[in-house]
Amino acid sequence: MEQTGAAGAVEITSEAELRELLGSVAPAAAAKERRSLHEHHRQWIARSPLCLIGTSAADGSCDVSPKGDPPGFAKVLDDTTLVIPDRPGNRRADSYRNILANPRVGLLFLVPGRGDTLRVNGRARLLRDAPFFDTMTVKGHRPALALVVETEEIYFHCSRAFLRSGLWRTETWDPEAAPSRASISKALEKPEKSLEELERYYGPAYDRIDLYS
Repeated sequence: MEQTGAAGAVEITSEAELRELLGSVAPAAAAKERRSLHEHHRQWIARSPLCLIGTSAADGSCDVSPKGDPPGFAKVLDDTTLVIPDRPGNRRADSYRNILANPRVGLLFLVPGRGDTLRVNGRARLLRDAPFFDTMTVKGHRPALALVVETEEIYFHCSRAFLRSGLWRTETWDPEAAPSRASISKALEKPEKSLEELERYYGPAYDRIDLYS
């Protein structure tokens, strides 16, 4: 297949080349990985309202899916096990289908206003029920599915990406710079709908829909 977007590019094809370019890992960065959850990890997870879940299928194709709920929605079961409840969505189940083929997952827990993040890598499995499902009930809705992760690597990631991006600096926010949600839906998802219909759907009433049914 002809590639036209990277003419003249110089590709890195080995770890030796990569290390020559980037240099060696600082001792503190190399040594910060843990297998079990420290109290600081537990506290971070308890305050996080958003987790990004990275998965890959058997053929290597990848997916990253956000999961969000009130802070503490992800529960720590023991020193090497945590659980993330499922909530109603678009039913594509991309991450879950990947996990059935390849249980390796990468998690990124965010806390609003903080530039550092918590990274957790491990092996996942899907549960359709367990006694602890009751503790993950929100507004009367008990999850029908949960993702259990056995931790293998846990460490905090520094703030540099967030500082460079200015993500939490409200003076940099410009939500109108990107196409509206209604315009995106009209062009890519629901072309049969009128833009006016979609603007009404994604308007102020959208913020009041039942997120758990």
